[in-house]
Amino acid sequence: MKSIVAVTMGDPAGIGPEIVVKSLANSEVQKVAKCIICGNPNILKEACKVSGIPTSLLESDFATICPVSEPELKDLSFGQINGSCGKAAFNYIEKACNLVTSGQAMAVATAPINKESLKAGLVPYIGHTEIFGYLTSVEDPLTLFEVENLRIFFLTRHVSLQKACKLVTKDRIKDYVIRCTRALKQLGISHGTMAIAGLNPHSGEHGLFGTEEIEVIEPAVKELQALGYNVTGPISADSVFYQALKGKFNSVLSLYHDQGHIAAKTYNFERTISITCGMPILRTSVDHGTAFDIAWQGKASEVSMVEAILTAAKYAPHWNKEENL
Repeated sequence: MKSIVAVTMGDPAGIGPEIVVKSLANSEVQKVAKCIICGNPNILKEACKVSGIPTSLLESDFATICPVSEPELKDLSFGQINGSCGKAAFNYIEKACNLVTSGQAMAVATAPINKESLKAGLVPYIGHTEIFGYLTSVEDPLTLFEVENLRIFFLTRHVSLQKACKLVTKDRIKDYVIRCTRALKQLGISHGTMAIAGLNPHSGEHGLFGTEEIEVIEPAVKELQALGYNVTGPISADSVFYQALKGKFNSVLSLYHDQGHIAAKTYNFERTISITCGMPILRTSVDHGTAFDIAWQGKASEVSMVEAILTAAKYAPHWNKEENL
């Protein structure tokens, strides 16, 4: 049985429409997903022309359009920041969320949006995670990266490195491990050990290069283990991600943004997928931007969009809403 996935068109001025229609032509996507495209029908048809994709795919056994009709094609400047595009991108996300909460779709896969266009469109949220948090009434959704066997959670995200270090506290680590464990269960993953990355070089080398591991991370791990959580650490960040990729751990809790991003994206940039967890709906996404510099030129690669749809289709049948855990 195919998973029904609501797919947002993304910012109309960016590469979103192109990579969405290209993904519909992918044989693997066609096997596992029925896509409901939330976007502007005219823009999607134009993206098909630019990309060399038959417009017949937009209404087929593999896909259908759920029209959200603004802005009009004539109002667009491709590859440019545009407030109406930012507002439209928000509307596409809102429609996709509604499809899932109403039972018409099983998951959401999102194409890229532009933070500056959101701001220009007076959307009071900086990005996807914040928008989904608002739409689902979840204060702090979790970000999970997945690339092949490697899964990475993030203790901190869009803060300075200096502030991120200050946010590495025992209570925060305990809270995130508990929530991340629940998120894995939402995805149907109940076995294996979560690893916590070290903060300092070589996890501090017994205090030679910093004491956060001794004073903060180790006590948090011991308390979590006493509560029955299958967690270990700290494990040096120069090896923990490789070990997780090879199957030793079911996930890694990265302590700051670039620590985990570099690991995943260096291994395989295009196939690194972002999953927003801790919400009553399942959402996956590409982890790249709108690429205004190549938008609407037929050059954009759909690999990441394909992976986002495949990941949504893979986990959707196992998804458990938060209240059912």
